[in-house]
Amino acid sequence: MEPVFFKRNRVGRIYQGGRLFHGFFGDPLKDGLEPEEWIASTVRALNQPQRDPHEGISILEGSDVLFTDFLAAHATEALGDRHEFGVLIKVLDSSIRLPVQAHPNKAFAKRHFGSEHGKTEMWIVLATRENAHIHFGFRERVTQGQFIEAIDASERDTEAMSRLLNEVPARVGDVYLIPARTVHAIGAGCLILEVQEPTDFTIAPEAWCGDHRLTEKDMYLGLGREAALECIDFEGPVGDRALDAGRRTPKAFVDAGGVRAERLIGPEDTPDFAVNRYRLQAASLPLEGKPGVYVVTGGSGVIACGGKERPIGKGTYFFLPAAAPETVVQNATELEIVECLPPNP
Repeated sequence: MEPVFFKRNRVGRIYQGGRLFHGFFGDPLKDGLEPEEWIASTVRALNQPQRDPHEGISILEGSDVLFTDFLAAHATEALGDRHEFGVLIKVLDSSIRLPVQAHPNKAFAKRHFGSEHGKTEMWIVLATRENAHIHFGFRERVTQGQFIEAIDASERDTEAMSRLLNEVPARVGDVYLIPARTVHAIGAGCLILEVQEPTDFTIAPEAWCGDHRLTEKDMYLGLGREAALECIDFEGPVGDRALDAGRRTPKAFVDAGGVRAERLIGPEDTPDFAVNRYRLQAASLPLEGKPGVYVVTGGSGVIACGGKERPIGKGTYFFLPAAAPETVVQNATELEIVECLPPNP
């Protein structure tokens, strides 16, 4: 078992974006309707209409093999004693503010969608356009009734809902944890690495996404307004306390010999995934998170495993199976790599 690389996996959405993929993946310098790259994905996109019944699921490099089929055929070697990897990773870039939204917790997802997973997520800001912002948590206490009034007002006032949320500038390197049920919206011009529970469940009860009128299905996932709004937390912290609850400060646990290792999200933050970041300069690093997904966010180097070597650089990503032999990143030049790990079994 070697590191598993994939074909590119750009996923269609209803919003324009992807221009910042040029500096990350080397894609053409333009926005379009495929503003998300889904990484090592076992999740189908809930797009209506569906362009492809497998849209969202990753395909192994040099083949037509779905990642889901690979994991089913090599479960023990790929996952060890796990029954799933249980994490979805994305890189996304929006040219507009996305709708105000929230994601279900596990109990809501189980009750309404028959899923074991909700959608707690985290963000790392990788790059920005001018005046990039994010929206996170309510600015002031909002009742469900006031929220419904804002939903109705959003038909004619496109900022009726965003005004209810904190707005803060997005800066490269910012890290946020977005627990399930927390209202939020990614603003225009943010290239974000997102690590999340493996679902595509979003309650987005706003009338418009740019020039696109959201349907009831877009807004409420077929649940209807009353049931869908149970997904939103109206009792959590607001204002600066909400922002403080979401922001995360990287915690260094190694800083020597040309290697700086930082914990971005750990078990004290969420039981749903863990995220570490490594920065290397003229150093080598054994990759010990297996199974894990690795995303190179800067610099260059070489990955060596089982007597084989392969160059890696910004935009490279791969899945490291549980049974992979020793895998080492070496010949690093200002290499930055993010390690995305599943929940503890």
